[in-house]
Formats: sequence, C-alpha cells, structure tokens
Amino acid sequence: MGKRTIATTEKEGTEKVEKKEQTVAKNAKTPKETKAVISPANGKAPAPASGQTVSNAGASAANKKRVEIGILHVQSTYNNTKLLLTDIKGNAVASASAGSLGFKGAKKGTPFAAAKVGETLAAKVQPMGLKEVYIIVKGTGSGRESSIRGFTSKGINISSIKDATPVPFNGPKAPRARRV
Repeated sequence: MGKRTIATTEKEGTEKVEKKEQTVAKNAKTPKETKAVISPANGKAPAPASGQTVSNAGASAANKKRVEIGILHVQSTYNNTKLLLTDIKGNAVASASAGSLGFKGAKKGTPFAAAKVGETLAAKVQPMGLKEVYIIVKGTGSGRESSIRGFTSKGINISSIKDATPVPFNGPKAPRARRV
C-alpha cells in the first residue's frame, strides 16, 4: 500500500491549505485506465466501484465508432461545398466544408476548395475503417464532381452515386411580360 497526498486550497480572506492522506492500493487503476461500460438493460453507464473514478480522456474518435459502409452527402451550392458522412442508419459520423477549411468568400465555391474538402473528410474517416460509400449529391455548384474525386483519392470505393437535387414542380411566379 502506498500513500497519496492531496492538497486543497480555500480562499476566504486568507489562503488555507488542507492536506489529506489517502491510502491507495498498488493495483488501483488510474482514471485513464478505467472505462465505463454501458449496459443494454437501461442504456446508462453503471456506477463505478468504490474508490474508482471514471474518465473517457484516453478514448479517441476512432475507438468509439467503427464504420465500414457509409453514406456521403454532398451539398454543393454556388457559394460553398459541404460534405457529411453518415452511417447506414443516418447518424452523422464526420463532416467538412470549404468554409471550415479556411476558404473565404468566392473561393469557397471553387472546385479546388471542394476537392480539398473531400480529401480532408476522407483523411478524417480512414482511421474508422471506412471502405465503401453510397453518395447522395444535392445542389448545382461547381464542386459536385471534384469533391467526390477528392474523397475517393484516398482509396475509398463508391457503390452508387445518386443525384437528389431538389427540383421545383412549378417554382416561383415568372416575371410579368415586358411592355414595349
């Protein structure tokens, strides 16, 4: 058994330091080594055993979510290109946009920026084990194809590409006829 000293400070006019000694077993786990396991019965993490603290400080994004097949949503407008990767159920896994990469103004709508967005998102999701994507494209911007090319340049396979650009049935009222 070892001893650990914990110092706490209180400020009320004067600084008062209080020291406590705690006995700790040699085999006690540090906060990074202890992980909570969610039980399927109630969906909550169980209470830690006495003397243990629970922390997820050591867990990374790659360890939390493992995605092999996903859906890539590409939204390309004249001003920006956004990419969102979801799992098959539709839960968001990772996203990127030209604005989040630091492109500003008219440069956000360029094919170059869209290609960089695709490459960045692919680099984010590669540690998660992504192998295959279904692609859904929305919008009429110039970054439609280049964002897909940038995403697949990292070796991820494409299963299908679907164009889901919203098209109005009738649209807004046409301008009146010009009188000359």
